[in-house]
Amino acid sequence: MTTRRLSLLSSTLHISILTLGSRVLGFVRDVVLAHVFGAGPLMDAFLVAFKIPNFFRRLFAEGAFAQAFVPVLSEAKIKEGHEGAVVVISEASSALALLLLALTALALVGAPWMVVLFAPGFAHDPTQRALAAGLLQITFPYLLLISLTALAGSALNTFGRFAVAAAAPMILNVTLIAGALLAERLSGIYTLAWCVPLAGVLQLLWHIPFLYRMGLLPRPRLHLRRGPFQRIATIMLPALFGASVAQLNLLVDTIVASLLAAGSISWLYYADRLMEFPLGIFGIAIGTVILPSLATEHAAAQRGRFDELVRWGVELSLLVGLPAAIGLMTLATPIMHTMFSSQRFSPHDVAMAAAALQTYAFGIPGFFLVKVLVPSFYARQKTREPVTIGVVSVLCNTLFSVAVVLPLAYHGAHAPHALLALGTSISAYIQAGGLYWWLKRSGVQPFAGGHGVGLARVALGCAALGATMAAEAALRPSHLGADSIPGLVSWILLGAVCYGGVLLLSGLRLHHLQGPLSHQDGL
Repeated sequence: MTTRRLSLLSSTLHISILTLGSRVLGFVRDVVLAHVFGAGPLMDAFLVAFKIPNFFRRLFAEGAFAQAFVPVLSEAKIKEGHEGAVVVISEASSALALLLLALTALALVGAPWMVVLFAPGFAHDPTQRALAAGLLQITFPYLLLISLTALAGSALNTFGRFAVAAAAPMILNVTLIAGALLAERLSGIYTLAWCVPLAGVLQLLWHIPFLYRMGLLPRPRLHLRRGPFQRIATIMLPALFGASVAQLNLLVDTIVASLLAAGSISWLYYADRLMEFPLGIFGIAIGTVILPSLATEHAAAQRGRFDELVRWGVELSLLVGLPAAIGLMTLATPIMHTMFSSQRFSPHDVAMAAAALQTYAFGIPGFFLVKVLVPSFYARQKTREPVTIGVVSVLCNTLFSVAVVLPLAYHGAHAPHALLALGTSISAYIQAGGLYWWLKRSGVQPFAGGHGVGLARVALGCAALGATMAAEAALRPSHLGADSIPGLVSWILLGAVCYGGVLLLSGLRLHHLQGPLSHQDGL
């Protein structure tokens, strides 16, 4: 197999560009949903039914399973060649399909109880509970389909084919947009629900030709007690918690939000979607690229290159994450108004969703760092440390939600759902800080001897960005028009030019961002 050296920045940008396209379609999807269904009980029921399979997807497929699967596959590729890699893919896909078929069957039978578990506030409304349960029975098979899709994407990523998996989410967004537009003419919210498993089928089919061309198409093969799957399971079981802390914290938000005012789940959803925009474009892209690279360098016993990869990921995460946080916190209200305001998404909905976005945005740098630091443990097939830190993070978020948010909501606090988002953001910093401390303890120095990005440069650029946003916010109401798409775009572009200009004036150049090269197959 021909192997060439790739710039990690180039691979990250490939994924980021494709993810940008998907996120833009995701925005269109959410705008359509907001205009068709608004932010009320109907949308809350669908979002719970959609969130449950997506939670398990991120927990199993994109969380713990991917973190365990990629290092084992990378090791097999290096030590046993192409045929050994196919054996790992075959055993992993067969075992995953069997386990998720069983889980899907249980979910279809126990949908009403699962709805109450994930949204206990629905327990007191039989109509809402029955609607959410019926929708869940339609949407839950998506878990099986998208998990196999994620496995296929992870296999392609390990062989350097990042673009295929990065393009797949566009299929989901296009399918749901079509479903929302057809919903009013057909069977309403149920039409939208049926589009979820349909999108899963289409996403899985999208990967098959690429696996076939690379000779990676899995064959039925199941050996649960020995071989690659046993190694994957050994890493995966504790990683079920450690790799999915963010999803568990968002689940806590949904559970508590179901006990708050109607619309709280929807407000948090729209805020989370906007917060996920920079995280999905850059944070997940960096984490996706860095995991197989870290696993490869660890398998090849290249400790120095491993440390360089971690430092590069940390620097790039802060370079993007800090200004993204400042921008979203400043522009929360105009973004929500411009993107979602409609007859069914009232000014009150805009204000409530914007409050949640501001507190979610506060945690973006922490979310970015977690995306880089967690793979540095799983690439070495270490699970104890991130699990321990994850337990502390989730417990802190849960304690904050129960001991602070619910009492404040009971006493009539304004926008208590925004405090749920704040707790999730704080827990991200707790997790990132714990991971950093444990990495330093093991000899890795994430902030030392990097590639020249420089935290001082980033801090200077963020200070200039913050000053520009504040000055522009003071001027804009008088003559710039914050509530239009051109006005919003001009606001964003001015901030980006200011931030980038300060970085250039401080001496930052493209070669500072390229980072260490990694041995991966070509795109």
